[in-house]
Amino acid sequence: MSEEELIHEVKEGGILLTTLNRPKAMNAFTFAMYEGLAAKAAEIGADPAIKAWIITGAGEKAFAAGTDIKQFTTFTTAQHALDYEERIGRVLSAIEDCPKPVIAAMNGACTGGGAGVAGVCDIRIGSASLRFGVPIARTLGNTLSLANYARFSALLGPGRLLELIFTARLVEAEEAKSLGLVTEVLPDQAALLARAEELARTVAGHAPLTLRAAKTTLKRLREHALKGVNADDMVGLTFTSADFKEGVAAFLERRKPVWTGQ
Repeated sequence: MSEEELIHEVKEGGILLTTLNRPKAMNAFTFAMYEGLAAKAAEIGADPAIKAWIITGAGEKAFAAGTDIKQFTTFTTAQHALDYEERIGRVLSAIEDCPKPVIAAMNGACTGGGAGVAGVCDIRIGSASLRFGVPIARTLGNTLSLANYARFSALLGPGRLLELIFTARLVEAEEAKSLGLVTEVLPDQAALLARAEELARTVAGHAPLTLRAAKTTLKRLREHALKGVNADDMVGLTFTSADFKEGVAAFLERRKPVWTGQ
């Protein structure tokens, strides 16, 4: 990973601002960027000087437009898919388990893996340009992990989540607020970042153990419902399909995929 793909800045009051910095690629994640976020989450947890963490995206177009699709071109087996989901799950859990408050400041597109990262943050705010979703049914033809279905279902409810996956549409800012995906909508990126810092300073001044207990307890409540449940077969089904290969190729060739259900 280039050191410039994740930019970390310490702001006044012990606030760490991390910027996903691949604006020409709509801040799409490389695997190294995912790992960099996980490592930073652990570092923040062990650093008493950092009181809150903000994650945002560089440029006007995107918070993060998922995983860089080029990294899927070598997938040929179900194990490749399961290893990928294990990696992403470990990264998302690292962010989710960070004992400090984590705020997602989302501008532009927030899709796929970007939506996953935002979804495990404790507070989400967006600019008026926000477009949030998991449009995999019209792009790659893959699936979410069991853990991410549980996360998004907890945020949206299963009915709304199915509607968004089936239609593959993106939720715009005001609807995202009405659905509870974001708590505030700001007019532009500058206002978004200013509000994120203000919000971070507010939560950083509150009882840290209370905040930690709240986020940990809610995670345990969600995970309790998953005991004994497995969906590895669904991951293998989609990621090893001809449709997934077609989706990746179509994305890279900038054309519409032709689905066969195979």
